[in-house]
Amino acid sequence: MESILSSIDYKDPIWIAIAFLFGALSRGMGLPPLVGFLIAGFVLNFFGLAGGHFLNEMADLGIALLLFTIGLKLKVKDLLQVEIWGSALAHILIFNLVSVAILLLLKQLNLPLFNQLSVINALIISFALSFSSTVFVVKALEERGDFLARYGQIAIGILIIQDLVAVLYLGVSAAKIPSIWATGLIVLLFVGRPLIIKFSTKIGHGELLLLFGLSMALGGSALFEAVDMKADLGALVFGVLLANTPKADELSKALLSVKELFLVGFFLSIGMAGLPNVTTFIVVPVLLILLVFKSGLFFWLLSAFKIRTFSASKASMALGNYSEFGLIVTSVAVSQGWLTNEWLVVMAVLIAISFVVSSTINQHSDDLYSQFQHVLRKYQHSSLLEEDTEIDLTDVKILVCGMGRVGSGAYDQLNENNNIIGLDFEKQVVKSQLNYGRKTYYANVSGSDFWSQIDIQNSTIDWILLCAPNVDANKTTAKLARHWGFKGNISAISVYPDEKEELIKNGVDAVFNIYAEAGAGLALHAQQ
Repeated sequence: MESILSSIDYKDPIWIAIAFLFGALSRGMGLPPLVGFLIAGFVLNFFGLAGGHFLNEMADLGIALLLFTIGLKLKVKDLLQVEIWGSALAHILIFNLVSVAILLLLKQLNLPLFNQLSVINALIISFALSFSSTVFVVKALEERGDFLARYGQIAIGILIIQDLVAVLYLGVSAAKIPSIWATGLIVLLFVGRPLIIKFSTKIGHGELLLLFGLSMALGGSALFEAVDMKADLGALVFGVLLANTPKADELSKALLSVKELFLVGFFLSIGMAGLPNVTTFIVVPVLLILLVFKSGLFFWLLSAFKIRTFSASKASMALGNYSEFGLIVTSVAVSQGWLTNEWLVVMAVLIAISFVVSSTINQHSDDLYSQFQHVLRKYQHSSLLEEDTEIDLTDVKILVCGMGRVGSGAYDQLNENNNIIGLDFEKQVVKSQLNYGRKTYYANVSGSDFWSQIDIQNSTIDWILLCAPNVDANKTTAKLARHWGFKGNISAISVYPDEKEELIKNGVDAVFNIYAEAGAGLALHAQQ
């Protein structure tokens, strides 16, 4: 205990308090708190202040927990889709080729710092800039409630492919390959997965579940590092081991507050990474212009892989930032003597500013899409993937969102003139409902992707039933339906009495508590 406390510099709690103040100010201005944390780091850096060892450890813990929770929600089969790995690898290749050409052109213009670049230098910098930040993008998706949206899953898939490329780079650049024990560790994990899952179901709830999650995340990081693999990848893999299991959602929620706290250290440390000079402020704006090309290239590639315009544009905006991995690439290059130390400061400032720019753009991404959708749709592929095919809502009057037991019962009760359809996020549920003769489509109604593809204002739909067991999903769906112009009635189910007010605030007209309604139904049947 004494050793842990000794790692806390007396200034660290002050820096965290300052981060809180800037985060609260940022939220008050309608921006995500992480923008405030970054600005706090800039301010502290401006006054020549630096964080202690504890702040760095805090940042590492936050990243490990974040990647572990990504793994909990990840579907490995999604990574095998050609639109994910194909667009990710093609983007790295094309972006590097174009960026090297631009950097060498800037060298010919004799711009400061650029005029010192060789072809190798340009390749290293381009490679560092080709990555998007996993930490930032996931945090932004969680704040918007779009983690499970189509574009969110595309972005996460691309980021994971980038992380795998990063692992290969670190191994080659450090002349270090995973040890012979790495293969044994991977085999052991997947052989032992059933035991890990069984153990997770036996530990109950509360603090034991929280400790289990921390042990898995930090243990995964430590084990992977022990066999000369990237520690962050270990946290991600251990999360994947528990994905789609009974405890996955509960475990993710249990870790939420702890993860958020530790991530404050990460965003603070990015802002405090280096003290810029005049040259830095000349180079950084030039490299920020490359973000336009970076996002545009993502959009073009995703559209070419038959992804719908809305999802392609939202994913490209989400990925329009530079990654903290760029700092690692630059740091390795500086330590090997391939780049001067000035580039490390440039990269730190560039990444932090890219987070601020990207956060602001993503905050208004729906409005930006609405404004430019007619231009963007010209690039949409003539034949879309199954997940992106538009749903025919002609003459449909009722939407049942969530086709579980409650949704199925509502569908059967209201299906008179075939003017009702069901929607569900689980493909297996959709298949089952179709077998029962219920007209059901695959759709994620709690993501803005679905609402962007239908003209809800001019449709014949006059009633939406929200039957998902997750009240947060119902709140998000109601809010999106109202945002995209739906004027009809919205009904939703709830589990607890205090959820009613929140649902109504988000646009629901009528709320039905499933336990209260079941009790009332039982009484009516008993009286007959």
